[in-house]
Amino acid sequence: MIAFLKNNTSPTQIAELQLFLSQKGFESHLVQNQNICLIPSLLDSTILNTFSFIETTKIIDTAFQLSSNQYKKELNFQVKGVQMGTNYANIIAGPCSVESEAQIFETAAFLNKLGVKFIRGGAYKPRTSPYSFRGLGKEGLRLLSEAAKQYDLRVVTELMDLSLLDEVMAHADILQIGSRNMANFFMLSELGKINKPIMLKRGMQAKVNEWLLAADYILSGGNENLILCERGIRSFDPMSRNVMDIGVIPLIQSLSHLPIIADPSHGTGDAKWVPTMAKASMVAGANGLMIEIHPNPSKALSDSKQALSFDAFEKFLADFELLKNTIQKPIDATYSMAV
Repeated sequence: MIAFLKNNTSPTQIAELQLFLSQKGFESHLVQNQNICLIPSLLDSTILNTFSFIETTKIIDTAFQLSSNQYKKELNFQVKGVQMGTNYANIIAGPCSVESEAQIFETAAFLNKLGVKFIRGGAYKPRTSPYSFRGLGKEGLRLLSEAAKQYDLRVVTELMDLSLLDEVMAHADILQIGSRNMANFFMLSELGKINKPIMLKRGMQAKVNEWLLAADYILSGGNENLILCERGIRSFDPMSRNVMDIGVIPLIQSLSHLPIIADPSHGTGDAKWVPTMAKASMVAGANGLMIEIHPNPSKALSDSKQALSFDAFEKFLADFELLKNTIQKPIDATYSMAV
């Protein structure tokens, strides 16, 4: 259940409510700056009738309270003037890693020419092997944000650890939380306190309810601007890097108001399949795509096999245009799709 409190509710009144709930055996959680109190296990609102400062209540019969579409039907917000959310779809593109000034500026210029508004790039890279290229760190963030500023792009980059939060916040417009950190619940709770949009990637072995509960960690801290990203799940089959779970897109949309985008680069692990799975994801209803591109994929220092060349990406966008009449949501020239 969610209790919506009146705007003039005092801290004393909130403390009185929470003490009452505790004595009744119910856990409660106050969402900062939103005047709501979460009482997840309470299904009978009549016991709250004596509290005059409660404006209304809403019973939500799922474990994930704030990410449920029973709480809210849609979510739309702006990132430096560009609309994102459940009524829009955006393309985010760029290299897996920021490798050099020439590489990232060439990529930014290319995206600007095509009208793409978001650039991705890793400055700190989580790698399975400690001997693989792990990014340029602070210098990578600087290069990424300078290229974005010059070419009017918005930066999407990964936060690997809370110790890097201030550093990444200074350069990023959207903070990406990678698959490995989806279950880092302390980090997610802290991200609920910041005022930057978050992209939460699905854990490589995560069930849907686990993913949405991870989203609730962020939402319950007060940060509502959250995007989910399907990036493939691990399977037993060595023939593919991951299983690209396109079926999860309409499933999430039946359960949650949160926008969901697809990452077919990680989802397939092979550039040959990225355009096909990207288009399939959009037809399934995705609110956007994140695609890895590189000026020279064979020379990429990380995930070279899954990066599209500039020519392949430009061809994909041309093919994408042909989908306009088969997708119910029209796409404008900036690749920001509005209902």
